[in-house]
Amino acid sequence: MNVFIDPAYKAYYENRLFDASNTVLNRDDTLMPFIRMRDALRAQNKTVTTADYLHSSQDLNLCGEYYSFGLLDNIDSLLRKKNIVLKAFVVFEPPVVAPELYMALPKLTRLFERVYVHNVIGDGYSLHNVEAHKLHKLYWPQPNDDVINRFWTRAPRLSRVVIINGNHKPRSRASELYSKRIDVMVELAKMGMVDLYGRGWKKWYSRASLWLPYWQNKRQILSIYKGPCDSKLDVLSQYDFCLCFENMQMHGYITEKLFDCLYAGTIPIYLGAQDISHFIPKEAYIDFRQYSSITELCNSLLTMTECDIQGYRQAGRLFLQSSAGMRFYNAIETIFDAQ
Repeated sequence: MNVFIDPAYKAYYENRLFDASNTVLNRDDTLMPFIRMRDALRAQNKTVTTADYLHSSQDLNLCGEYYSFGLLDNIDSLLRKKNIVLKAFVVFEPPVVAPELYMALPKLTRLFERVYVHNVIGDGYSLHNVEAHKLHKLYWPQPNDDVINRFWTRAPRLSRVVIINGNHKPRSRASELYSKRIDVMVELAKMGMVDLYGRGWKKWYSRASLWLPYWQNKRQILSIYKGPCDSKLDVLSQYDFCLCFENMQMHGYITEKLFDCLYAGTIPIYLGAQDISHFIPKEAYIDFRQYSSITELCNSLLTMTECDIQGYRQAGRLFLQSSAGMRFYNAIETIFDAQ
């Protein structure tokens, strides 16, 4: 049996989706869920490749199963290959990043056996003409089922807030948190409480910078900017706290941002999924929504005892080891095991 996988981006073609040695694509072991999945399928005597090998083949009788992690480009051409079964389409990006994926849901649910989205209730997108019975909850796949000791045990740490985000702007403004993230980092900068890492913040001439929140706050942003980082986990492990805002507010939308913090023993200050407590125990993160002002948040952070800090860290570790945490660790295998 052949299994063909279209990754989220074509940079992962030529089986680079499974290349653990690629230090750029596999930063902080982000490819491990896909490598585990490939190995599990190989153990079932299935041949697993990225889908560029399928698309380049002229053999219309080629048979196998097809999975897409977000590429729409190739679906129509596959309809001519009658022996290719469209098994699952996985929507990782939220509507503020890839609105076209949500506009395509009627077509995707018609063609694929299953479509995975962050929530199946239509929060953040429309269910009009969508075959909703084919929608399944997506858990963002994680590389580890426990903390990473060399980062988690690092001490001493800075009693400050770190932010690790690239400079981007949303494609859709509904429920976006890009501008909120900038507003909060600027307020934290005024209090001398924050450091910013990520790519593109100095590129004022880029498309990502062509929106008002960036230009209104450019001076403050650059005053806290420390540059890009090769390892998010290494940077996180130097700090007690991390501003962990998703790209938008949407039920069920929980990404690697929070998990990176837990792996490194850094307390996430979280804003994103309104139902976050249904998936992650409240003891493992700081809910940004409980503070009426940035001043109140900072006062809370500065008065936090070492016992309080260790309580959050231990709660995060216990979650990662729990059955609730394993839903994220096993997310990719679950997609391929589903019938």
